[in-house]
Amino acid sequence: MQRKLVLALVDSLRTDMLLKTVASGKAPTFAALLERGDLIEDCVSSFPSVTPVCTSEIITGVRPDGHFIPGMNWYHRAERRYVEYGSSWEATRTFGLFSALYDTVYNLNMSHLSREVETLYEQFGDAGLRSACTPFLIYRGRRRHEFGLEGLLGRVATAAKFHHAVWGPEELFYGELYASQKVPCKPTLARPDARDDYSACVGVEMVERDLYDFMLFSLPDNDHYSHRHGPEASEASIAHADECFAAIVEAAGGIDAFLLDNAVILMADHAQTDVEQSLDLGELLAEDWHVLQPNADDPGDAELAAGPSSRAAAVWVLRDGPRGRRLHEGVRATLGAHPGADLLAWLSDEDGRPVQRRGVGIPDADWAVVSRSGEQLRFAPGNAARDRRGRGWRWQGDLGVLELELSGGIIDSATYPDAFSRLWAALRSPFGGDVLVSAAPGYELVDWGGATHIPGGSHGSLLAGDSLAPLLTVGLQGDRPSRDQWAISDVADLALAHFGLGSARSGRTPGAPA
Repeated sequence: MQRKLVLALVDSLRTDMLLKTVASGKAPTFAALLERGDLIEDCVSSFPSVTPVCTSEIITGVRPDGHFIPGMNWYHRAERRYVEYGSSWEATRTFGLFSALYDTVYNLNMSHLSREVETLYEQFGDAGLRSACTPFLIYRGRRRHEFGLEGLLGRVATAAKFHHAVWGPEELFYGELYASQKVPCKPTLARPDARDDYSACVGVEMVERDLYDFMLFSLPDNDHYSHRHGPEASEASIAHADECFAAIVEAAGGIDAFLLDNAVILMADHAQTDVEQSLDLGELLAEDWHVLQPNADDPGDAELAAGPSSRAAAVWVLRDGPRGRRLHEGVRATLGAHPGADLLAWLSDEDGRPVQRRGVGIPDADWAVVSRSGEQLRFAPGNAARDRRGRGWRWQGDLGVLELELSGGIIDSATYPDAFSRLWAALRSPFGGDVLVSAAPGYELVDWGGATHIPGGSHGSLLAGDSLAPLLTVGLQGDRPSRDQWAISDVADLALAHFGLGSARSGRTPGAPA
């Protein structure tokens, strides 16, 4: 019998906190899944490890050089403006509610996400399978959905003349804005602490009405709770996520009946670590250069653009030629001297000159360069050694910059997991910045609204604490590849294989290195 598949994503779920909550008896449904499934404790996230980038990777199976989403806030060279996906309420107000709403709800899926790759919803739709989605940033599919008018957010959207139809899975639920079915569930997209309950209510309807073969079951409230109280306090929010998952289990008749009809993937997009100190990127760079401000009247006057993404950031150099090279060097020197910047990364040619981007597109570069504490390491795809995911690399410089160790032809870093591949993909994103920043432990970048999560939790960096999260599979059908290191980019292939589908449309076969 072909089981359905529920992909449950608990935002910011840390493996240690999941196991702690289960051990305390506060998460009995997750405990039942752990007893019956296979847990990978160190599944590697994206870089930057922030939700828009991670969810794009999960749903497409490719990294930022394939799906094109580079961060929470980024500079669009073609449109000469910042894109803001809702870093905070303060940032949303700074850029304007309509602009941030349009980017987050509409442009992210309909414009920014690459058309060269297909989402799981699109591939399942083409195969005649029914997909359903509770509120999740990435929803692009084959069915047209008209805009709804429910709740406070719906009224705000209407006032802002936001009334666009979108393309999503067969059953799309996006809070107040889109709903493919009438359900007895109060839309709560604008209330961060009530989104899990909305997902649970919608999920129960999907189970009871038998409206899916694949369901993306999103439980985002753990992220908000961890941001406010710190990840070490997340037992309460994990327990609540467990209760919400239990609701769809009970709707199916209990755990045994549920698992008879459903396979499960339970995962997180990233983890979180504590933050106590801030780095204001725009303010720091503005001491020496003209940094583009939100909603600037004339973007052409700016020399740099700065995009903070929680515990990561990017800088765009807006001048070409010798002036651009001097700006690039100056930015690296300024950021390299700040204790909040752990790593800097950029692209270079064979002679070590920084690659200067002149538009939207994958840049032509010979090397990626990473700098930490004044030391540099450059690397590129090659055959000097392989990483734990099977991809070959060559390098020049000190492997200690990324705390990499070489043993038996395998190169690996416990501190910066899958570092070469994640940095390479981030740097080659068509919308990516010229200089990328990964924050030091305890630091968070100040967003354009002046907000941080200090004191609390955050994520985004290349460090293991932000980047490693659980991946639990229960009852999956199809071949499961052997892998020494798993990444969230593998989840799409697991889901496709469960239904007997390959991933040739994204240029890969199931299990190939990503």
